[in-house]
Amino acid sequence: MDSHVDPQQTENSTPAESTDRPPRMTRQQTLTLISMASVNFSSMICYSILGPFFPNEAVKKGASQTVIGLIFGCYAVCNLIGSLIMGKYIVQIGAKFMLVMGLFVSSGCTILFGLLNRVPSGAPFITLCFIVRSIDALGFAGAMTSSFALTAKIFPNNVATVLGSLEVFTGLGLIMGPPVGGWFYQSFGYEVPFMLLGCLLLIMVPFNIYILPNIEADPSKDSFLRLLTKVKIVLMCYAIFTLSAGLGFLDATLSLFAMETFNLSSGYVGLIMLGLSLPYCLASPLMGFITDKYPSTRGWFMVIGSLCTAFGFFLLGPTPFLHIPSQLWLLIVMLGVIGFSLGMTAIPTFPEIITCAYEQGYEEGLSTLGMVSGLFGAVWSLGMFYGPTVGGLITQHLNFEWAAAVQGGLAFLAAFLLAVHYLCEPRRRQSVREDSQQQDETTPLLTE
Repeated sequence: MDSHVDPQQTENSTPAESTDRPPRMTRQQTLTLISMASVNFSSMICYSILGPFFPNEAVKKGASQTVIGLIFGCYAVCNLIGSLIMGKYIVQIGAKFMLVMGLFVSSGCTILFGLLNRVPSGAPFITLCFIVRSIDALGFAGAMTSSFALTAKIFPNNVATVLGSLEVFTGLGLIMGPPVGGWFYQSFGYEVPFMLLGCLLLIMVPFNIYILPNIEADPSKDSFLRLLTKVKIVLMCYAIFTLSAGLGFLDATLSLFAMETFNLSSGYVGLIMLGLSLPYCLASPLMGFITDKYPSTRGWFMVIGSLCTAFGFFLLGPTPFLHIPSQLWLLIVMLGVIGFSLGMTAIPTFPEIITCAYEQGYEEGLSTLGMVSGLFGAVWSLGMFYGPTVGGLITQHLNFEWAAAVQGGLAFLAAFLLAVHYLCEPRRRQSVREDSQQQDETTPLLTE
């Protein structure tokens, strides 16, 4: 392992440009991996603490199920806008500065959110929830966009493996957030979970200032729109959308459904959510390793993962036309299926989009990685808006079971479209080769 690395890197000097995979990670790679793991863990634990108890607290403050869904959804809308802007201008802003400032803003908003219980019920409470969550989303977008781009830049030969390993810490944050938040809420009240976890996120700021490298790069003239001209990228974006829509739906509705159906407390709801995050935590590094070693399997992992997600949502309620009664054990098992399938679908997607971008002629560098990361974050945020908003409306006007069935239908459609594309792809490539050969054969004749 290298004992000395220059912290000021350029695109030509970073380890990302090496064509040979080193037998061991450099010191810079090790420190970056530690930094990204800390960012993922602290960000996710702060993000996930709302699920077990905030909907119940918001109801006490006069918010309806639809308004609660919109509070969760506004976070996603601002995250979407922030991801696109910051992904486009990551080089001008600076990846390290973007990540550090994102953590700082997000930590402050987490602490402020813990003080909202002192605000009068009704319109003042709801308005401040929207404002604080929106600003928090912009900070989160900056941190996550730069985190994905830096990871792909410094580990170009095994992006999926590294992302899968980092998702273990994402999963740990998701695992610890609901039970820790629910337990602190039950023991100490509304404010304490936000204060503690906001301070945890704040500690990450000086830590990452010291550890992260400064990577200099030239801005690219390419755009997001050209990425979306490739059908394969559009289909993968839709698959990402279905995953985040399902997770957003569960964030906004699962706790109330479990409390009303099975008479559970906030603390037990937090434990139930382990059924979702623990399998994802276990599946991510495995999926990353396999899809890096065998890149050709990425597409079919996405197809199978989407099918499993659809199956999980259909039986989560379960869907009314199946005439299966709601049971706690079935709910926990289906959350496990959804969590595992999330790893199967999400982990191969990011490196596959990067590969497609390079095939379209995008320059290899931080600017392109920032755009891919921004696109990934924006589509994920779009799903996180749709899921709680539309899912909350369906739950309010029909019930949780039908809302879960709609999420399952979206995932099934993603699996079907991806399968059709990958089945037809060999024929398209063969057709392109034949056309190319015909042009090569006719060109000399025309010359003569």
